[in-house]
Amino acid sequence: MEQVVIFIFGAIVGSFLNVVILRYNTGQSLVKGGSRCFNCGHKLDWLELIPIFSFLFQAGRCRQCRSKISWQYPIVEILTGIIFVLVFSIQLSAFNNFSFYFLLSTVYYLVIFSLLIIIAVYDFRHQIIPDLFVYTFIILSFLSLFQVSNFKFQISSFLAGIAFFVFFAAIWFLTKGKGMGFGDAKLALGLGWFLGLEKGIWALMISFWLGAGVGIFLVFLFKKRYNIKSKIAFGPFMILGLILSFFINNFLFNLI
Repeated sequence: MEQVVIFIFGAIVGSFLNVVILRYNTGQSLVKGGSRCFNCGHKLDWLELIPIFSFLFQAGRCRQCRSKISWQYPIVEILTGIIFVLVFSIQLSAFNNFSFYFLLSTVYYLVIFSLLIIIAVYDFRHQIIPDLFVYTFIILSFLSLFQVSNFKFQISSFLAGIAFFVFFAAIWFLTKGKGMGFGDAKLALGLGWFLGLEKGIWALMISFWLGAGVGIFLVFLFKKRYNIKSKIAFGPFMILGLILSFFINNFLFNLI
């Protein structure tokens, strides 16, 4: 029952993340103003704003003009709900009870992954990583270098973040931005600080494998639209690699 409640809460947060992704850098307020259909301007009522279910009940179309609604909405809501459940499960296994540190740590991870979802989807849509969100991620990742229990600073994770940043920044510099964006270097800095060296390497390996696989898939299946020189946002693959590395390693740790 707890997991269901957490999933619903995550889906609601995911609905808000969609608003942030779509309104950021457009001049619209992120918190004010009701949601509207992008095609006809119809102001959505509460029945049209229920995460996941509204999309399903409306068959993915606006009730007013019947224009198609982006699949981004339910995908982000479902993904956020699943990640919230996974974070809650890992935290509960680590703490075994509800305490102040459990709450603080859980909120920390939920904010981190919410930021990553925003960055991934925004980069996928616009092929740019917004400074506001990536810098916030970097700052929060830096805080993870301090171990509250014994007041130690994780120097290896700090150096891992610097190394990952230099690696991606070098690709960006040498290819003059064609091989990799500088935003990817910033994201890699936060990734290294958040995951550390070993998990970070796994995350980057996964991201490169996924990026290469998807790139080959697109070139072969959509030859008219994609070719070997086509630009594909790498941020979403890096974030997917981070998510997989984080949860796989944490669940394996709990099983040992």
